[in-house]
Amino acid sequence: MKSNSWRQFKAILRKDIVMELRTKEMVSSMGLYAILTMVVYQIALAEAGESFDVRLVMPGLIWVAFIFMSMLGLNRSFVHEKDQGCIEALLLSPVDRPVIFFAKATGNLIFLLIVEFLSLPIFSFLFMQGRAGYGNPVWLLAVVLFGASVGIAAVGTLLATMTVNTKGKDVMLAVLFVPLMYPLLRAAVGATFAAVIGGPGSVETFWAFMAWVVGYDAIMGLVAYGLYEFVIGV
Repeated sequence: MKSNSWRQFKAILRKDIVMELRTKEMVSSMGLYAILTMVVYQIALAEAGESFDVRLVMPGLIWVAFIFMSMLGLNRSFVHEKDQGCIEALLLSPVDRPVIFFAKATGNLIFLLIVEFLSLPIFSFLFMQGRAGYGNPVWLLAVVLFGASVGIAAVGTLLATMTVNTKGKDVMLAVLFVPLMYPLLRAAVGATFAAVIGGPGSVETFWAFMAWVVGYDAIMGLVAYGLYEFVIGV
């Protein structure tokens, strides 16, 4: 990235972070949604009894919560930009469109990671009490969280930009986002399951699923990067 582009990137990213620190709309809404989702899960599984191993469904529960939580945050971030005219100002400024994409995606990634890492201890407290968990090092869970969040932020930034000007932006974002997230969701759940359950061959299984996560991030990230210049000007 050129020095001028790097300065533009830092300026846009700093603007997003400062705005979020002032309003706390995106992080607070995602965090509240994640907590409420966990409470619903806990109530739904309360009657399963001690014989039911919640670790078998925990990875899926985590990522379903994170996927829908991310949609809420992505939509909020761009609605806020649209209402204050920030998108129009960026388009009128001499800023390269790919720089806008990288800055917005990086900001979304930071906010997603903050909420995810704050949510995991609560999730473990609600569902892992009295149960043996994390058969592998905990840092493997951090790896899959970061890897999958990169793909969510890249694709989500593109789709949120596309749908922010539509009438049914919430519905349109979900209709486009969830199907495109399926390959990433499948790989992330598999990697999380291997990290949580452990056992023979689990580390090899983990890295096999992580290869899918990295491949998805690379391919879809390049697609989002290539399309963003056309999408943001629509």
